[in-house]
Amino acid sequence: MVVSLRRAVITGIGALTPLGINGPSFHKALIEGKSGVRGITSFDASGLPIRFGGCIPDFDAKNYVDKKDRKALRVMAKTIQLAVSGAQCAINDSKVDKEKLDRTRFGVIFGAGLIASELNELADAAVISSSGDPIKVDLDVWGHKGLEVIQPLWMLKYLPNMLACQVSILHDAQGPNNSITQSDVASVLALGETYRLLCRDRGDFFLSGGAESRINILSMTRHSLFEELSSNNEHPEKACRPFDKNRDGMVIGEGTGVLAVEELEHAKSRGAKIYAEILGFGAAFDQKKDGSGVARAIQAAMNEAGIDASDIDHVNAHGVGCKIADRLEAQGIRSALPKTPDVIAVKSAIGNLGAAGGLVELVASLEAFQTGVVPGTLNYENIDPDCPVNVLRASRELKKDCVLKVSMCQTGQCGAVVIRRWI
Repeated sequence: MVVSLRRAVITGIGALTPLGINGPSFHKALIEGKSGVRGITSFDASGLPIRFGGCIPDFDAKNYVDKKDRKALRVMAKTIQLAVSGAQCAINDSKVDKEKLDRTRFGVIFGAGLIASELNELADAAVISSSGDPIKVDLDVWGHKGLEVIQPLWMLKYLPNMLACQVSILHDAQGPNNSITQSDVASVLALGETYRLLCRDRGDFFLSGGAESRINILSMTRHSLFEELSSNNEHPEKACRPFDKNRDGMVIGEGTGVLAVEELEHAKSRGAKIYAEILGFGAAFDQKKDGSGVARAIQAAMNEAGIDASDIDHVNAHGVGCKIADRLEAQGIRSALPKTPDVIAVKSAIGNLGAAGGLVELVASLEAFQTGVVPGTLNYENIDPDCPVNVLRASRELKKDCVLKVSMCQTGQCGAVVIRRWI
């Protein structure tokens, strides 16, 4: 096996979250024990069984993109607007001079999920095609008359590959471009692919991330019907309880996490600030739904990184707050790491941001490298014997230089990445 001498480092952070619109403000709010889970005000949610989520207050993509590019926002759903906004923030934070980049070695790899349409964009077509009966839609009428009143570019607003496409267009990134559509694990898998491409000399500078907004009436209706959601409408800030014995389901949210990732010598040559180095990545599929996929992903990442449990300061867990998912993840972590380091679950404060979640949560650890303080986990009060991990309840001092990030989704895909503080 040929071992690559190229090393991948993180040089920029773009994070728009329910708790802050950059890495430092997000981390500060986590340390202070604040919650970004709140009642929904962006639309009337009174008719829904779940009326809260991890919401970004007053998000406006025009505040993040160049004036000359704002016209393009009209053909972007909110999820895509989050992606391009986070990408711009990561570029800004990296302080890279794009004019000096080799555009053919400037790549974009993004994680994405299902993007829900805005109802008003389909309402007229639905009314025309239903002849006044909201339950019965005449597909023949839909094809002949309904489609005529839908915006011609409607589909381009909702294709999951448009996150990476629009980011690439706005920054003239002509290198590797890919979209990982694996729901909650997507952004961690995107970071893993970015790491692999850099080590294989397929590029020098990448924007790697994920974005998703589930705070949408159609998306929330779907999740209410088919997902295990917490129903704590009275106290939304207490709703997400990862690994807690009394957890009752996930909380959905919105956000974006984007990292500037580049080859070490490339970063050094321009005097870039380096947050961390990516040491290892692993992925697996949990076919048996017994936590073994999580364990194999962790072991693969740690083997590649050349570390063991004693080197890890904390595990930044998926920690979604669902009965079965948390149990499987905890057992997978314990299987791979019998002497389990402290575990933090950032979703307790922001909810499940879908395809954005993995990298938004990783930002909490990257900022801990800067401040020396690791945030605790909200709402963890009752130990569950079925979740045999050491959940960190309160913030503490960073003690070691390595962090393990774990991510997974309900269909069984698992990912893990090891990062090391840059000293």
